[in-house]
Amino acid sequence: MARRTLQWVNTPVLMEAILRYHQGRLPRSMKLWVEQILDLKTEDNSALLQKYPHS
Repeated sequence: MARRTLQWVNTPVLMEAILRYHQGRLPRSMKLWVEQILDLKTEDNSALLQKYPHS
């Protein structure tokens, strides 16, 4: 199966996914998606949102 290329990402969806990723509340498939989109290493998610206030 050919790899899909990313065309665009809905900003509110991505921001919600980042918040849930930071909180550890994402299913594995979404966690992998966020890591792929943002080119994250799985062991370094603590600094992802340190600069931005969130609820």
